[in-house]
Amino acid sequence: MSNISIKTPADIEGMRIAGRLGSEVLDYITPFVKVGVTTGELDRLCHEYMVNVQGTIPAPLNYCPPGYTPYPKAICTSVNDVICHGIPGDKVLKDGDMVNLDITVIKDGYHGDNSRMFLVGKPTILGKRLSEVTYECMWLGIAQVKPGAHLGDIGHVIQQHAEKNGYSVVREFCGHGIGKVFHEEPQVLHYGRPGTLERLEAGMIFTIEPMINAGRREIKEMGDGWTIKTKDKKPSAQWEHTILVTDTGYEVLTVSAGSPPPPAFIIPASAAVTA
Repeated sequence: MSNISIKTPADIEGMRIAGRLGSEVLDYITPFVKVGVTTGELDRLCHEYMVNVQGTIPAPLNYCPPGYTPYPKAICTSVNDVICHGIPGDKVLKDGDMVNLDITVIKDGYHGDNSRMFLVGKPTILGKRLSEVTYECMWLGIAQVKPGAHLGDIGHVIQQHAEKNGYSVVREFCGHGIGKVFHEEPQVLHYGRPGTLERLEAGMIFTIEPMINAGRREIKEMGDGWTIKTKDKKPSAQWEHTILVTDTGYEVLTVSAGSPPPPAFIIPASAAVTA
């Protein structure tokens, strides 16, 4: 717990603003995600919107954790069997593709981190179902968040729901604490046992971002040092929100006018989802 920061009221307000702006980038780019567009064009549009319209900084651009080369683009575009960290480029989106756009903006030093799945053209039955179940996994995890709960409670419900539907949970990547630092403690695993790992306290802020594979959970890293794919080449899906632990439950910080609503079965009275 000593490494997990409890955010001040000023921090929380800064994170609300950054979270909304991060979500608004996804609102902006939605109509451009269609058959024939390249992932590089989506990156260009998002980058220009962040810098010229919002006055935000794209956090991934030149991000360089230890052991990595600097990430070369403003967003991540993960198509079909790419689990995460897909680098935008010449890839043309085709009918039936599924793509995750992962957006993190920096505003006044605070990071707003979120991602959504997009189904291109006429979706496949598998793609539609995988995206839906992954979205449900994220929200089931979010619904566990309240003071006194444990991080293991989040991972447990995500794992249970994914595996019940015949899917698998990626274990090498997870959610994370976030604030003025892009990635900080705690690590938020998307599998686990209830009642284990860190106890949640009001003022914590972290992401919940399950990566769910249609096939097996094993991964492979591509030669660019960033792109992660499924080893069996089956598709993967991911959704992400940034969450504040409140005195009574949670608040989703990465929401905006175009945010998809929670699934119908998520109705926690103590939660706040503000647009």
